[in-house]
Amino acid sequence: MEKLTVETCDTACAGTDTDLAEVKRKMVDDATAHELADLFKALSDPTRVKLIGALLIDELCVHDLAELLGMGQSAISHQLRYLRNVRIVKRRKAGKTVYYSLDDSHIEQLFVLTMQHLKHE
Repeated sequence: MEKLTVETCDTACAGTDTDLAEVKRKMVDDATAHELADLFKALSDPTRVKLIGALLIDELCVHDLAELLGMGQSAISHQLRYLRNVRIVKRRKAGKTVYYSLDDSHIEQLFVLTMQHLKHE
């Protein structure tokens, strides 16, 4: 079993010279922190990450995504609904077919930067 290490300042530490009031003023507010956490929670599921990766390449319908991921259309639809609710994907109807794509370029940037970070040593 791994021993938990607690990080603390030395007893003689009086803090930094940083203006903590200014840092607090610039910090993310509670509502934004929750939205950001929800976005990262959406990215915490491998299936959703694969869906985003596929949609990064092209706009696709549920059938296409189900084929690519080897899953049922119902399961794919459930995940897409979740991703739509957190504004990661959007949909477009053409007749009876619904096509999905990334909501905007920020999602693409977030995904690409994260992939670059993972490959960076």
